[in-house]
Amino acid sequence: MKNIRAAIRFISFITITFGIYAAWWIGALFIPNQQYWRQIIFRTWARWFVKISNIKIEIIGTPPHSPFLLVSNHLSYTDIPVIRSVVEGIYVAKGEIEGWFAAGKMIRDIGNIYVDRRNKRDIPRAGLRVLGALESGEGVIIFPEGTSTKGEDVLPFKSSFLEFAATTGLPVHYASISYQTPMDEPPPSYAVCWWDDTSMAEHLWRFFQLSEVKALISFGDHPIQNNNRKELAKELWEAVSEKFIPVL
Repeated sequence: MKNIRAAIRFISFITITFGIYAAWWIGALFIPNQQYWRQIIFRTWARWFVKISNIKIEIIGTPPHSPFLLVSNHLSYTDIPVIRSVVEGIYVAKGEIEGWFAAGKMIRDIGNIYVDRRNKRDIPRAGLRVLGALESGEGVIIFPEGTSTKGEDVLPFKSSFLEFAATTGLPVHYASISYQTPMDEPPPSYAVCWWDDTSMAEHLWRFFQLSEVKALISFGDHPIQNNNRKELAKELWEAVSEKFIPVL
């Protein structure tokens, strides 16, 4: 049964992803407000992913309204559609993703910002892109751990991701995300969190076998502001860690 479920979901995921991307290209030829159209496409894809995966989202606190800068811990690729289905925003993604077949171009085309963390000169460029997105009224979401984890705790936040926020005095919102699976099924640390060397296709198959998943997103009450990037990173890490529910 779980393999049949996974197969149906996997096919649905591929079909919906390419179908929505095709709609993006067709609509882009006629819709003048490209930012608005990107938001619709990204939101639609995120909510479809949540639906076909049978993810039940529980929200604690109040999500920020655009424009905003939001940081969160990072557990899996599932964080992207889960958070995006709740708030209107784009992501800052690691530069390696840009080279992924098909996905790299799709992610860039719907407005997400790539940053090459290995090139220090690329971080200010990405920061300017983020500020530009905020000025145009978009929300921006960052995972400052720099990688996804097993969910035992929250890794220290890399302050380089927050340099532009510190230098401009930008208030930064924060949230924590965690997952739960049914008692008789594989734990989320194995079936949801993507932290090992398993390929994305293999992990998606594993994830799609689950009957359902509960995602818990806890938003902070007030944004944090600090002109020192290292202090800002530490304060945000402490705030997210305080709200984080470890994944078992």
